[in-house]
Amino acid sequence: MPDDGSRGVFWIVEDELLAFPFTEDGVGVAKSGVTYNHKKLWQHVKPKGCNKPYNYYPRGRVDFTNKGKPVIYMNPNVDEIFISGIISEFGLSENPVIRIDNSEHYKCYLDAAWKADK
Repeated sequence: MPDDGSRGVFWIVEDELLAFPFTEDGVGVAKSGVTYNHKKLWQHVKPKGCNKPYNYYPRGRVDFTNKGKPVIYMNPNVDEIFISGIISEFGLSENPVIRIDNSEHYKCYLDAAWKADK
């Protein structure tokens, strides 16, 4: 893992950033265990009283290229005002590449395609 930040996942829930950097001793551990992706982690971290599925809220992921460049993949409904918080929460020392991901993987309740599936 790069020394200048952590991989991990995040959600935007009711205009609040919920960030979960992956650590060896934390809640999320990249590529192993039962909490390394949004779906598996949600049951452990969702806000108290929340009955929404993991894919209801806008979400994203912080990762690194094979050259160590940070990349933020995120649903198009994640407002850019959250970028600085994401950078801070994941300890990124370099400005990340931002990849708006319109794929099914990041769909949320704000996307028409997600609504049509429900």
